Amino acid sequence: MQKFKIDLFVDILEKNYRDWNAPIVTFIANRRATPFEVLVSTILSLRTKDKTTSKAAARLFKSARTPLEIFNLDEKKIAGLIYPVGFYRIKAKRLREISRILIEKYNMVVPDNIEQLLELPGVGRKTANLVLIEGYKKDAICVDVHVHRISNRIGYVNTNVPEKTEFALRKKLPQKYWTKYNELLVPFGQTVCKPVSPLCSSCPVSHMCPRLGVKKYR
Repeated sequence: MQKFKIDLFVDILEKNYRDWNAPIVTFIANRRATPFEVLVSTILSLRTKDKTTSKAAARLFKSARTPLEIFNLDEKKIAGLIYPVGFYRIKAKRLREISRILIEKYNMVVPDNIEQLLELPGVGRKTANLVLIEGYKKDAICVDVHVHRISNRIGYVNTNVPEKTEFALRKKLPQKYWTKYNELLVPFGQTVCKPVSPLCSSCPVSHMCPRLGVKKYR
C-alpha cells in the first residue's frame, strides 16, 4: 500500500474545516475558554450530542464559571442546568467533586499535566488531552470516536480502540500536527466523514482515502 500523505491530508482539511460549522468545536473555538471551561465542557460532552453539550455548557457557565462557583451550587441545581446531557446526575456530582479537589488541592487551578488530570474523577485520556491542547496550548493528541474512526478509515493507523489510536499516533503523527489533529478531524467526522454512510462524494480528501471498513457511502 502506498504511504499515506499525512501532510497533504492535514493541509486539505485545514483549508476546509471552518466551513463545516461543527457545533462543539465552534462553541469552544469562538470564545476564549479557560482550562476549567474546557474541562467542564468536555466532561459534559461524553455520551452526549454536540448541540446538546453546547447548550448545556452555556447554561451552566451563565451561573458558574469557576471551581468555587460550581462547588457553591448543589448537585440538583447543577443537574438541572446541564440536563439533558447523558448521565447528567452523575456528571453533576463529578463536576462538584472535581471543583472541590481543585479548590482544596490546586488552588482552583486545573493541572497542566496528564498524570494529575487523570486523577480527577471521570477524567479519561480524551478529556485530559483536550484540556492540555485547548486550555494550555500544549502538544498532545486528543483521540475521540471521530479521530479513532477516521485515522483507521484512511489507513493511517490500524487499531481497535481510541486509546491504542492515541499511542499509535504519538509514534507516527508529526508532532507539529498533534494539537490541530483533533480540531480538524472532529468537524470532519461530524459533518462529512460520518460513522455510517459518509459523504464521500463531497469529501475534499476522497481521492486519498481507501475507505477501509466503509460498506456504504454517499
